[in-house]
Amino acid sequence: MEKCLHNKTMLMKINENGSDSKNKFEFPIIKDESNCGCGSTVKSARNEVPPLNQSFISGSVGTSVGLVPQVSSALSRRDHWGTIKARFGVFRMDYSLSPGLYALGNPHDNSPVLVTANYKMSFDSLRETLPGRDIWVLVLDTDGINVWCAAGKGTFGTEELIGRIKSSGLANIVKHRKLILPQLGAPGVAAHIVAKISGFKVKYGPVRAEDLSAYLDAGSKATAQMRIITFPLKERAVLIPIELMEALKAFLIIAPALLIISGIIGPAGFWNNAGSYGFFAVMALLCAIVSGAVLSTLLLPYLPGRAFSIKGLFIGMVTSLTFLYLRNINLQAWPGRIETLSWLLIIPAISAFLAMNFTGASTYTSLSGVKKEMRWALPLQIAAITIGIITWIGAILIL
Repeated sequence: MEKCLHNKTMLMKINENGSDSKNKFEFPIIKDESNCGCGSTVKSARNEVPPLNQSFISGSVGTSVGLVPQVSSALSRRDHWGTIKARFGVFRMDYSLSPGLYALGNPHDNSPVLVTANYKMSFDSLRETLPGRDIWVLVLDTDGINVWCAAGKGTFGTEELIGRIKSSGLANIVKHRKLILPQLGAPGVAAHIVAKISGFKVKYGPVRAEDLSAYLDAGSKATAQMRIITFPLKERAVLIPIELMEALKAFLIIAPALLIISGIIGPAGFWNNAGSYGFFAVMALLCAIVSGAVLSTLLLPYLPGRAFSIKGLFIGMVTSLTFLYLRNINLQAWPGRIETLSWLLIIPAISAFLAMNFTGASTYTSLSGVKKEMRWALPLQIAAITIGIITWIGAILIL
């Protein structure tokens, strides 16, 4: 995926034939649960059906290979609550469903087959946008990871797709041999290998789930607009809660330490020191978190620089200057100068670090670009925070 910072959009070029000379398979190697995870074997021909007792299952549909769990496009309050919790990082890594074949509505042997990940938010987003439709949904085991990330990790991939086609008995359920995959899953799937081994041809649907109905009505043809990935304010904003919650967990540990350290080493009594220097340090840390986890995300397209760390550094510097101005530090004395220097190092560095967390969720970055950025940015951020803490302690000691 290539970076695109100038128009905030990117057109992913998808090869419908999925040719990839780097991916070569002699036969599908699929993880076998009976093998205790000790190795890989070819999956048996036994059909695997997802359990019918999952909370979102509304019934079942009879097929030539047995009952298939049936789901509705209407999400329950429990589904919505699960999404909210996942957005805030509560049991995020456990928010998954059993892989396999599901029936949306009452599909028949000529109904379309859509493929998605077993991250429940991805599954719910798919079915919610298709009210009144009769569709088969083939869910891959991506370890509870969304399609885009799973494609990059390889779990939403050729091997898993071929194995899931076989284990679900899909070839005996539908007459056609077409699969519709999410466009963002394309990097993980070699479509020509899937066709060669399973007999199913892969087509890539639109970027956004909400375009699926129009895509299906058009005979599985995507418009140019359906191929464009955008990253508008709304999509950026929904990513804030989980990053903010993770940062606040560290904040709750570090904040008491700052109060205690300042209370012990300050020139006045413990509580006076903690109330003055310690409280200011805690608020400065909170500003750094808001700067990196909130402001950098909301203002992402407008911040200078290509690297996320640079964007976070810039907004962190603006935040630190504003905060220090409100502190009204005496810059005529050396303690005030040293304290100012410490926060000019700490706040932007933390902001830059937190801003980098959004690289995996945006359309602006590539995997190689992220790795390259982290190699030079992380050491600088660690050095700046370390020097900043030392100078902050030094400023308090010489008061």
